[in-house]
Amino acid sequence: MSQEISVPIAQKVMLSVKECAEYSGLGIHKIQALCAQPDCTFSVRNGRKYLIKREAFDEWVRNLKEI
Repeated sequence: MSQEISVPIAQKVMLSVKECAEYSGLGIHKIQALCAQPDCTFSVRNGRKYLIKREAFDEWVRNLKEI
């Protein structure tokens, strides 16, 4: 029997697009569009899905002037 370990989003290193949307308040489609840009510095492809590096995303948000 395996136990599922629950880690709070704020303590995770990598976030799914859905988790990142919950974390940031941005929409899922907006995050996917940002991740698909070639100059995106906070995402990593995992097959067809994106994973978001939380700390890099936090830094990117801190430097935002508009979205």
